[in-house]
Amino acid sequence: MKLRPDVLVNLVFGRVGVRDPSVVVGPAIGEDSAIIDLGGFYLVVHSDPITGAVASVGWLSVHVAGNDVAVRGARPRWFLPVILLPEGSSLDLVDSITSQIDTALRELEAMVIGGHSEYTPGLDRPIISMTALGLVEKDKLVLTSGARVGDYVVMTKSAAVEGTSILAIDFEEELSGRGVPRWVLEKAKRYSKMISVVREALELAEGRYATSMHDPTEGGLIGGLTEVAYASKKTIEVWENRIPIAEETRIICGALKVDPLKLISSGVLIATIPEGRVEEALGRLKGVGVEVTVIGRVKEYNGSLLELHRLDGSAERFEEVHVEDELMRIVSERYRLM
Repeated sequence: MKLRPDVLVNLVFGRVGVRDPSVVVGPAIGEDSAIIDLGGFYLVVHSDPITGAVASVGWLSVHVAGNDVAVRGARPRWFLPVILLPEGSSLDLVDSITSQIDTALRELEAMVIGGHSEYTPGLDRPIISMTALGLVEKDKLVLTSGARVGDYVVMTKSAAVEGTSILAIDFEEELSGRGVPRWVLEKAKRYSKMISVVREALELAEGRYATSMHDPTEGGLIGGLTEVAYASKKTIEVWENRIPIAEETRIICGALKVDPLKLISSGVLIATIPEGRVEEALGRLKGVGVEVTVIGRVKEYNGSLLELHRLDGSAERFEEVHVEDELMRIVSERYRLM
């Protein structure tokens, strides 16, 4: 679970050593990656841990970190994994993790250039912290903080892509016991193939369509939207009936009593696009086979970061950027019962 924003502000962000003028964007809430000015290009750098998944940890580590570079408009090219293994782990586990990493990298045409691996005391499952790097032309850089009043808010695919896959894989036995059909679980497992947002992010950056892009991870779609609003100092208004939620996601989340809008959602791209360019941007994404939906608008900040109009007609307001992720919640509950 992420540290609360007040903790980050008070105990983390002010303790970064000597300020470097070449750092255009450093540690900040809602911003996906650091930006370093190299002269003709910006270097984009991001690190992300995978702590909730087990079976697909290697695969996810590449795509989750790569996504946060791509939403800046940069193609992720170089990766450095830190692989932490429980003591006594078999070589089969190492083989599985590195094979997954290699497969994901080949899809992105990227490379591992270093990293670290070790057996770590006290772990009950493998953990990977992945760093990804890429370059972007200066005029194609996109920030989380760029959303403007009047922009349309769009999302690709459907809510909780990553979370649906993780639950189907790591909670398979429990879900089967609760009556979730086999076909639902098998289809949901394949959602891991949709984790990358590199294609759609680079399409929007290449056409200079997006004022802001963001990859919603912990806290799900709601968490991602509050982060865009916080970074941009705006209020975002969305309607639940416009948010696509796949049947498999609804069934699995219903069985575990999970809110799909708060479930980790790598694989979804959130973007804000000016009104005059939204139709062209949607057409470009659909032209490369990416499903995309308009779910809301950006407004002047009114005290709430997010106004979510629920299906029952109620309006749920989020004033804080911190949203507890449903996967972290149920994983924590599982280990407390063990």
